[in-house]
Amino acid sequence: MPLFRRISKRGFSNFDFETRYSVVNLWQLDMFDDGSNVGIEQLIAAGLVANAKNRIKILGDGELTKKLTVTAHKFSKSAQQKITDIGGSAKVVA
Repeated sequence: MPLFRRISKRGFSNFDFETRYSVVNLWQLDMFDDGSNVGIEQLIAAGLVANAKNRIKILGDGELTKKLTVTAHKFSKSAQQKITDIGGSAKVVA
């Protein structure tokens, strides 16, 4: 039997299994107090993340002027560099 007759015709949807990220930029983190710990709960409470089911990625768009300890699922290289240059720390949650 030919291959095109053996393969399903409906296709596969990865919608239920894909990893979704909520994006937070550095300029949005500047609203927190200097020296505070910014975690997933704080981002949800501040309204920066709408869906608690999504993972959180911090991007390096903008400038950060406060020393923060940021905890998220993923960081871009520029965001991690900018956070550590100010004196803060970027912690990755598994």
